[in-house]
Amino acid sequence: MDITLTPDTYIPSVDENGNYIDKIPKIKNGLYCSCGARKDKVYETLTKFSTHTKSKIHQKWISNLNNNKANYYVELIKSKELVEQQQKILIKLETQLQTKSLTIDYLTNLLESKNNINNRSVNLLDLDNFENIN
Repeated sequence: MDITLTPDTYIPSVDENGNYIDKIPKIKNGLYCSCGARKDKVYETLTKFSTHTKSKIHQKWISNLNNNKANYYVELIKSKELVEQQQKILIKLETQLQTKSLTIDYLTNLLESKNNINNRSVNLLDLDNFENIN
């Protein structure tokens, strides 16, 4: 079995004014850029990625990030609310599952104990105990 290292995903930095800028990190296992210029392209060297950041598509992507900062913030808030709602649903479902599991365990034990009573073997030749049988 071969071990493969996955490339990092490039995330632009933010300057002191809150604008997205390109600040190229160290490239260890390759770097994937989400700008959409070249789908699934992995940049192996700093030089190749630096050249990529100067492309029109990448520059337009950075510009769109900066122009839509408010929209991304709204999306982030909505996503956080959705995650909280899903966590509440998961907790509710987990509680229901535990309750049903306990009910199943109780009913299984009840059924097993009832079967043990009904399957009791009786020695009919032992007449002294015959009167004690229900």
